[in-house]
Formats: sequence, structure tokens, C-alpha cells
Amino acid sequence: MNDLSHTIPAAARRNHWMNQVRTHATMRPDATAFKFQGAVTTWRETAEHMDAIAAALQRRGVGAGDRVLLLTLNHPQVVESVFAINALGAIAVPINVPLAPPEIAYIVDDADADVILVDAPLLPLVGAVGQLTDRLRRVIVIGPAAEGQETLADLLAEPVGDFVAPDVPEDATALIMYTSGTTGRPKGAMLDHLNLFSQAVTCIRTNAVVDESDISFMTAPLFHIAGLGSIAPNFIVGIPTVIHPLGAFDPVELLDAYEREQATIVFNVPQQWQAICAVPGIHERDLKLRIISWGAAPASETVLRAMSEAFPNATNIAVFGQTEMSPITCALRGDDSLRKLGSVGRPIPTVQYRIVDADFNDVPRGEVGEIVYRGPNLMKGYWRKPDETAAAFEGGWFHSGDLVRQDDEGFVWVVDRLKDMIISGGENVYSTEVENVLFAHPKVLDVAVYGRADEQWGEVPVAAVVLKPGEDELTVGELQEWLTGRLARFKQPKAVVVVDALPRNAAGKVNKVALRQNDLVSTAA
Repeated sequence: MNDLSHTIPAAARRNHWMNQVRTHATMRPDATAFKFQGAVTTWRETAEHMDAIAAALQRRGVGAGDRVLLLTLNHPQVVESVFAINALGAIAVPINVPLAPPEIAYIVDDADADVILVDAPLLPLVGAVGQLTDRLRRVIVIGPAAEGQETLADLLAEPVGDFVAPDVPEDATALIMYTSGTTGRPKGAMLDHLNLFSQAVTCIRTNAVVDESDISFMTAPLFHIAGLGSIAPNFIVGIPTVIHPLGAFDPVELLDAYEREQATIVFNVPQQWQAICAVPGIHERDLKLRIISWGAAPASETVLRAMSEAFPNATNIAVFGQTEMSPITCALRGDDSLRKLGSVGRPIPTVQYRIVDADFNDVPRGEVGEIVYRGPNLMKGYWRKPDETAAAFEGGWFHSGDLVRQDDEGFVWVVDRLKDMIISGGENVYSTEVENVLFAHPKVLDVAVYGRADEQWGEVPVAAVVLKPGEDELTVGELQEWLTGRLARFKQPKAVVVVDALPRNAAGKVNKVALRQNDLVSTAA
């Protein structure tokens, strides 16, 4: 009979980013964990901040399974706060900063969360959200605040006391990342610690991270899975993460930062790479870039060749995926970027996939089908949406909504999207969500939104509109003015096409393929 009195506590064997931070705090306490605008945070300090914030949140009633919202920009305290929330077994819920108040209010209510951490510049947005929902009970400000407002500095200043972090299993939900759904309402993808560990393994393998000599540079927003997902491997390997502040994109400023920090692993969307490669004197810079990565939107041959010429010693890697997959599912490396131009790469080894027809039969190589997934990086499901979760997992595989074909070498091309999603500047724009808002416009009788190819943004939303009787004009400027405050700017149509009637199939559904193929000339500049 086994002597259970000597069983190793489960908490001693956990593998999540809280314990990874504690490992580095013990083994290399004075090494750099984060760098932000020249300020260094060590692993010891990161672990101390994590525990201090966790202890303070626990005293304020936050516990396992609770949701804590984050409306934040990019800086180390955001990551430390996520660690602290997770250290309690609670769930961090990052909010997309460009969203309009009604969109944020929906997330607040859907997540059923009453605590929010907010960067001081975004406080007016929280005030506007507070006019739409009474759910928020505690607002914790990161940065300077008015008298009487609670701040993250207050939490950090409180003594940790006898706080002991509870045991948090790897299958506990760590993040709820909201991604817009085809029904027009956002869905919260529940990602657990195993998902994030699997994502980290994917990045370590894809970027060939083998020791602590790399320096990871992050420009992606921390409210996107592209942000948190891209730095997950750094906590396993123990490499520094340089966090770039959010704001207007400046390619010269970014190159200056790459050079100053001696960054080796970087990620940008294609339109950013286009601007970076065009900076004069780029070849004279002392850059150490080893991995130049891109994704979130297609890259043209022009951009890829410019990247190759500007950074001849770096490996070019494209990544493809979706929030529900933590997010990477396919990667395209090096010379394949041009040899397989237009492909999203091969599926990564840590994910199982099939390409199936409407009857869930595997299609032959070269034929189009929907790519479906299984594996440890697959989300737990959609928060409080059992019907949507069941539909997404029909047949025991996750339905991506991407129609693809695969060649004889295993490379995948995305042909179309079942979910009718537009990717504009790396942001996902769902047509139905935009259409639902546009239907309320006083001039609009009928509307359909589709994507138009764009040199700068990859795609932009276009609204095909049928006007109400008596109306004869609707300009894009007029429409955008009406949408301000109702819909995030990146989701707003960049052109309006007035039509007599929308093309529909026999079932009465709008034929988006016909709209995209014809792509009528906009009636407004």
C-alpha cells in the first residue's frame, strides 16, 4: 500500500506563468524581467509585485473564479496585474481599448465583473461605461488619480502580511479574451494555463529560442492575445521582455528602440513592416534582429522582399491563428515566405488539424474545406455561451470558420471565411456586428458590410447600403460621424456604396462573394 503521507503537494508541481516567475525570482533574482522606457524590473521585483497585488485584491474580496477587468495600455504593471489576478485563481479579462462605451459595457455585464484596473488616461472611458451599466463596484487606477480614488500604488504599498497563494491548477481559466462573434455580440474565449503553456512551447519552437541570450521586444497591445501570447515563452525561458508603449506608430522611433535595446525577436503587422523598411539609413543601424515576425493580415510580395533586403540576417516568420487557439495554429518560416507567397504556412506540430467538407469528411489535398482543430492550445469554450460552444465543437473538433486548401507539401492557403471576418490593420472586424449598428441609422433601409483590399491596412470595411425612400445620399463622413461613440473606429466603414438592392441567394441571404467581386465604386471619397 502506498504511503500517502509523503505525497508531493500539487502546488509544488504546477507549471503556469506565476510559478515560472517565482522560479526566475529564485534562480536569477537580479536579472531583467521587463524593461519599459528605460526602467528595469527584475524577476525578484516582478514576483514581489505579483504577490503584493494578489494579497491586496484578496483582502478586497477577489477569489478563485472571479473576473477582474483590465482597461490598460502597455507597461509591465499590466502583466504583473494579470499574474496577481491569476495567482488567486481569478480570471483576467483584458478589454480592447479602442472599443466604444456601449461595447465595453456589454463585456462588463457579460463577464459579470465588478472590479476593473484602468490606466489613468482611460478613466473618462470608464466614466462613460458607468453611465451604461451599474456593474462596476471597484475602480483601481494605474497611475495618478484624483483624491479619494484607489490606485494600484495603494495596493502595492500595503504589507503582504501572511498571504499564501492558493494552489491554482493548470486547467483553471487564466484569461477571458473577448472576440466578436458572427451574431454581432462578442464572445469570451476562456483560455487556461495549459493553453498558455502550449502557446509558449509553440513560440519557443517557431522562434528557436534555446537560451537566455534573446531579448524579446513587444509592440502588440496587451489587451490582445497577440500581446500576452507572444510573451508567454519569455516566462519559461527567462529572457527579458522590452515593452513598447502604445501610441501613434513611428517607424523611426521603433527602430531607435530596437537598436538601443539590442532586440532579437520582434513582431509587427505587415503595414508596420512596410513603414519600417522604408526608413532611410536602415542598413547603417546596429541591429541584432534574429527573428522578424508578422501576422494578423496578409503581406504582399513587395513587403516581404523589403523585409528581406532590410534585414538580410534575420529569419522571416509569419504566424496565423485565432484567439480560441491561444492563438497560433500555422507558421511560415524563412524562404518559404516568398516561395509560398500567400500561404499561412504549415500547421504547427502541437496542434491536431483536419480539412473537412460540409459533411465533416476529409477533403483531398488541393481541395477547399474548413480547417478544424484539436490540441492543448484549444480554449475551454466560450464564457457563458453553451450553445455557441457546442456549435463551435460540433463533431468533437473546433470549427475555425476558415475555408482553406493545402498543397502537397502541407502548406495552407486561406481561401475564404465562413465567419465573414474582415482583418483591418491586424484588428478583427465582424460584418454582422457592424451591420447590426448600421441598421439603426435613420437613412439606412438595408445594409451589408464586406472587406475591400487596401494597400495600407490589408482590408477595410465597406458598407453597401440601400437607402430609405426619400433619401438619396449617405457619405462615409456622415456615417462615421454618426458611428462615433457607437462603434470602435477601426470597425467603421471606410467607404459607402449606395445600391438599389443587395444581391441575395435563393435562401434570401446576402451574397457577400458577389459584393466583394463586383466591389462597386464608392459614392463617397
